[in-house]
Amino acid sequence: MKLFTKLFVVALAAAMVFSLAACGTVDENGENGENGENGEPVETVESVEIGYVEWACATAQSYLVKNVITEVMGHEASLTSLGAGVMWQSVGTGDIDFFVCAWLPGTHADYYSELEGDMVDLGPNYEGARIGLVVPTYVDIDSIADLADYADEFDVRIVGIDAGAGIMAAAAEAIEVYGLDFELLDSSDAAMTAELSSAIDNEEWIVVTGWAPHWKFADWDLKFLDDPEEVFGGAETINTITRLDFADDNPEIQAFLDNFFMTPEQLGELIGMMNEYDDNDEAAQAWIDANMDIVNDWLGN
Repeated sequence: MKLFTKLFVVALAAAMVFSLAACGTVDENGENGENGENGEPVETVESVEIGYVEWACATAQSYLVKNVITEVMGHEASLTSLGAGVMWQSVGTGDIDFFVCAWLPGTHADYYSELEGDMVDLGPNYEGARIGLVVPTYVDIDSIADLADYADEFDVRIVGIDAGAGIMAAAAEAIEVYGLDFELLDSSDAAMTAELSSAIDNEEWIVVTGWAPHWKFADWDLKFLDDPEEVFGGAETINTITRLDFADDNPEIQAFLDNFFMTPEQLGELIGMMNEYDDNDEAAQAWIDANMDIVNDWLGN
């Protein structure tokens, strides 16, 4: 009887341990996790989907935010490269959770006015951005209005980026407003900067669609052409946009995004590091490691 009693107690204890373990939360690997302070299961945040366009500033900030979420906060996140129009539509439909590269009030005004009721604008994460037409400083003109007199020197073309970008619509309008007989070339950020680099190496005249912040202003001596007709507008902000209900589903990440803001010096340093490293995640993590005080401020620590 004593032996039977001992075996019964051991079996009962084992059953209680199994039962307690079964009441715990299950992580993404199917393993039991911890219960909360009140015995409630700790909810795990599903992987968040971040959209971005392949502009230097957008790429830099998007990889930074993703790495803060994954490497510092411990949640899952993934990035998807999209055209500007598709990016806005995707957050409106909830196919992506957020993006940190909305240029407002001018560049992305059409997208915002169409979709603002289907998303949440968290406000600026960067101030003092601008767009326009850019030339090397050795080019001997200072205004868009002067381009018409030097069409041949520019091969009667403006080198642009992807066709869906707001800056391309503004450039097309500038061609009409200033009466330019120029061709606006669809391209990409990488292809545009490659052409710019080649022209500068040969001291050739070139005009491109440009925006700041961008690493090209650190690598080369460039200038924005004056825009007396204000086709490209004035200073802009870069804003964070989330899908509806994102805050309810991801309160911790929402709090981080509410606090996320970069100065020109901080973003300039980050863009430079993105240009130095072969891997964007490594560059983002290196910036985080060197600026944990800033990251902790964003996280409210």
